[in-house]
Amino acid sequence: MKRSQATGLLAVLLIGLVVGFLVEIAFAASGAPIVVPPVTLPVTLILLGTVIVSLAWQVRQGSHRKALRRIDPFWAMRVAVLSKATSLSASLLFGAALGIVLYILTRSVVPAVTSLWLAIGTAIGAALMLTAGLVAEHFCTLPPDDEIDDSGGTRA
Repeated sequence: MKRSQATGLLAVLLIGLVVGFLVEIAFAASGAPIVVPPVTLPVTLILLGTVIVSLAWQVRQGSHRKALRRIDPFWAMRVAVLSKATSLSASLLFGAALGIVLYILTRSVVPAVTSLWLAIGTAIGAALMLTAGLVAEHFCTLPPDDEIDDSGGTRA
Protein backbone atom coordinates (compact mmCIF):
# COMPACT_ATOMS: atom_id res chain seq x y z
CA MET A 1 0.00 0.00 0.00
CA LYS A 2 1.32 3.43 -0.89
CA ARG A 3 1.01 6.38 1.45
CA SER A 4 -1.45 9.13 0.59
CA GLN A 5 -0.18 11.72 -1.85
CA ALA A 6 -0.89 15.42 -1.51
CA THR A 7 -2.49 15.64 -4.96
CA GLY A 8 -5.08 12.99 -4.15
CA LEU A 9 -5.90 14.59 -0.82
CA LEU A 10 -6.20 18.02 -2.44
CA ALA A 11 -8.49 16.63 -5.13
CA VAL A 12 -10.77 15.07 -2.51
CA LEU A 13 -10.68 18.30 -0.51
CA LEU A 14 -11.74 20.32 -3.56
CA ILE A 15 -14.56 17.88 -4.28
CA GLY A 16 -15.76 18.26 -0.70
CA LEU A 17 -15.52 22.06 -0.93
CA VAL A 18 -17.57 22.21 -4.12
CA VAL A 19 -20.17 19.73 -2.85
CA GLY A 20 -20.48 21.50 0.52
CA PHE A 21 -20.91 24.88 -1.16
CA LEU A 22 -23.43 23.61 -3.72
CA VAL A 23 -25.49 21.75 -1.11
CA GLU A 24 -25.76 24.97 0.90
CA ILE A 25 -26.87 26.88 -2.20
CA ALA A 26 -29.42 24.19 -3.08
CA PHE A 27 -30.90 24.17 0.42
CA ALA A 28 -31.10 27.96 0.57
CA ALA A 29 -32.67 28.15 -2.90
CA SER A 30 -35.34 25.62 -1.99
CA GLY A 31 -36.21 27.45 1.22
CA ALA A 32 -34.84 24.75 3.50
CA PRO A 33 -32.53 25.68 6.36
CA ILE A 34 -28.82 25.52 5.56
CA VAL A 35 -26.67 22.69 6.87
CA VAL A 36 -25.14 23.55 10.22
CA PRO A 37 -22.72 20.99 11.70
CA PRO A 38 -23.63 19.81 15.21
CA VAL A 39 -21.59 20.88 18.21
CA THR A 40 -20.34 17.34 18.81
CA LEU A 41 -18.86 16.86 15.32
CA PRO A 42 -15.48 18.62 15.91
CA VAL A 43 -15.02 16.78 19.21
CA THR A 44 -15.84 13.46 17.56
CA LEU A 45 -13.39 14.09 14.70
CA ILE A 46 -10.59 14.91 17.14
CA LEU A 47 -11.41 11.82 19.22
CA LEU A 48 -11.34 9.59 16.13
CA GLY A 49 -7.98 11.03 15.12
CA THR A 50 -6.61 10.29 18.59
CA VAL A 51 -7.82 6.67 18.43
CA ILE A 52 -6.24 6.17 15.00
CA VAL A 53 -2.89 7.55 16.16
CA SER A 54 -2.91 5.35 19.26
CA LEU A 55 -3.60 2.24 17.18
CA ALA A 56 -0.84 3.18 14.74
CA TRP A 57 1.55 3.87 17.61
CA GLN A 58 1.15 0.25 18.73
CA VAL A 59 2.03 -0.86 15.21
CA ARG A 60 5.08 1.41 15.20
CA GLN A 61 6.27 0.04 18.54
CA GLY A 62 5.93 -3.53 17.27
CA SER A 63 7.76 -2.87 14.00
CA HIS A 64 11.06 -1.70 15.45
CA ARG A 65 14.00 -4.05 15.69
CA LYS A 66 14.14 -4.03 19.47
CA ALA A 67 10.42 -4.67 19.88
CA LEU A 68 9.48 -6.72 22.91
CA ARG A 69 6.61 -8.42 21.13
CA ARG A 70 5.79 -9.28 17.54
CA ILE A 71 2.81 -7.66 15.96
CA ASP A 72 0.18 -9.45 13.89
CA PRO A 73 0.76 -8.41 10.26
CA PHE A 74 -2.94 -8.65 9.40
CA TRP A 75 -3.84 -6.34 12.28
CA ALA A 76 -1.08 -3.94 11.22
CA MET A 77 -2.41 -3.89 7.66
CA ARG A 78 -5.92 -3.19 8.93
CA VAL A 79 -4.61 -0.25 10.94
CA ALA A 80 -2.69 1.01 7.89
CA VAL A 81 -5.80 0.83 5.70
CA LEU A 82 -7.86 2.49 8.43
CA SER A 83 -5.35 5.33 8.66
CA LYS A 84 -5.48 5.85 4.89
CA ALA A 85 -9.29 5.86 4.97
CA THR A 86 -9.14 8.33 7.83
CA SER A 87 -6.96 10.74 5.91
CA LEU A 88 -9.18 10.54 2.81
CA SER A 89 -12.46 10.95 4.66
CA ALA A 90 -11.04 13.76 6.80
CA SER A 91 -9.92 15.52 3.64
CA LEU A 92 -13.46 15.26 2.25
CA LEU A 93 -14.98 16.55 5.52
CA PHE A 94 -12.44 19.37 5.66
CA GLY A 95 -13.42 20.45 2.16
CA ALA A 96 -17.14 20.26 2.95
CA ALA A 97 -16.67 22.32 6.12
CA LEU A 98 -14.69 24.90 4.17
CA GLY A 99 -17.50 24.97 1.60
CA ILE A 100 -20.00 25.72 4.36
CA VAL A 101 -17.74 28.45 5.75
CA LEU A 102 -17.31 29.91 2.27
CA TYR A 103 -21.06 29.92 1.70
CA ILE A 104 -21.75 31.66 5.02
CA LEU A 105 -19.08 34.31 4.43
CA THR A 106 -20.24 35.12 0.88
CA ARG A 107 -23.84 35.92 1.83
CA SER A 108 -24.97 39.53 2.04
CA VAL A 109 -27.16 38.59 5.00
CA VAL A 110 -25.04 36.50 7.34
CA PRO A 111 -26.86 33.68 9.16
CA ALA A 112 -26.48 33.28 12.89
CA VAL A 113 -22.93 33.66 14.11
CA THR A 114 -23.11 30.28 15.86
CA SER A 115 -23.45 28.52 12.50
CA LEU A 116 -20.23 30.15 11.31
CA TRP A 117 -18.32 29.10 14.43
CA LEU A 118 -19.68 25.55 14.24
CA ALA A 119 -18.55 25.29 10.62
CA ILE A 120 -15.10 26.68 11.51
CA GLY A 121 -14.88 24.23 14.42
CA THR A 122 -15.77 21.36 12.11
CA ALA A 123 -13.08 22.48 9.65
CA ILE A 124 -10.49 22.58 12.45
CA GLY A 125 -11.59 19.15 13.72
CA ALA A 126 -11.38 17.69 10.21
CA ALA A 127 -7.93 19.24 9.69
CA LEU A 128 -6.72 17.67 12.94
CA MET A 129 -8.21 14.32 11.90
CA LEU A 130 -6.47 14.63 8.52
CA THR A 131 -3.18 15.27 10.29
CA ALA A 132 -3.77 12.31 12.58
CA GLY A 133 -4.49 10.05 9.61
CA LEU A 134 -1.28 11.11 7.87
CA VAL A 135 0.75 10.61 11.06
CA ALA A 136 -0.83 7.18 11.51
CA GLU A 137 0.08 6.27 7.92
CA HIS A 138 3.66 7.26 8.68
CA PHE A 139 3.64 5.13 11.83
CA CYS A 140 2.47 2.09 9.83
CA THR A 141 5.39 2.15 7.38
CA LEU A 142 8.22 -0.29 7.83
CA PRO A 143 11.61 1.06 8.86
CA PRO A 144 14.20 0.97 6.06
CA ASP A 145 16.37 -2.12 5.84
CA ASP A 146 20.13 -1.83 6.23
CA GLU A 147 21.83 -1.53 2.88
CA ILE A 148 24.63 -3.93 2.00
CA ASP A 149 27.97 -2.53 0.81
CA ASP A 150 29.85 -3.95 -2.15
CA SER A 151 32.52 -5.11 0.30
CA GLY A 152 30.03 -7.42 2.02
CA GLY A 153 29.58 -5.35 5.18
CA THR A 154 26.48 -3.59 6.29
CA ARG A 155 26.13 0.09 6.75
CA ALA A 156 23.64 1.97 8.86
